[in-house]
Amino acid sequence: MASQPDELTVLKALGDETRYAMYRELASSTAPLSAGDLADRLGLHANTVRLHLDRLRDAGLIEAEAVHRGTVGRPQHLYFLADGAPGLGFDPPAHALLAGLLASLAERVGADPDDAADTGHAWGTEAGKRARTRSCLRALDDELAQLGFEPSPDAADGEYEGATRIEFLHCPFRELAEAYPELVCNLHRGLCEGVVDQVGGGRVEEFATLYDPEPCHVTVSVGYDEDRT
Repeated sequence: MASQPDELTVLKALGDETRYAMYRELASSTAPLSAGDLADRLGLHANTVRLHLDRLRDAGLIEAEAVHRGTVGRPQHLYFLADGAPGLGFDPPAHALLAGLLASLAERVGADPDDAADTGHAWGTEAGKRARTRSCLRALDDELAQLGFEPSPDAADGEYEGATRIEFLHCPFRELAEAYPELVCNLHRGLCEGVVDQVGGGRVEEFATLYDPEPCHVTVSVGYDEDRT
């Protein structure tokens, strides 16, 4: 087990403003971050970030894990706080930390996007059973609002004219989605489909994720019966 860094080592390592900012990001994150993640969040060059990461590793404050994504080239390194490193009050809430750990576990045991969608669908089905409306659109909007997505429904256009497009003005899963996009975004997609399928009278036509060209949203088409409440 790694020994806890002494106070003087911590003060020296975090006395630099840039290293302090990087450490704060790592301490408050629910998932390990790459040098590129830190560079994007702090507006720094990746090479600068790597130099400071090396300093933090030398001080025993952070550790790194090599992750092979099945592509040619060197593995990506993900960074996280070392055992015994102080949280400095930046620690994520316990429930957010648990979500990050479970997402990491799911990825490690080989969960794929279909598994995530199936899990989300099961959750959405249960949510649909609790809905107090016979409108799948209203039920979905209510569930998304309760989860903190700040849904903003509007008429869809283009290919899905006549349907309703619900944009997500806020994503409570965003940090996890950035770390595990295939799992988290498909979990969310399955949840939406589960609510709509359970309540009935409509279907999910389209689901745009964090990394699609358009902002995150779901498009739902409904039948004439959807006017009843």
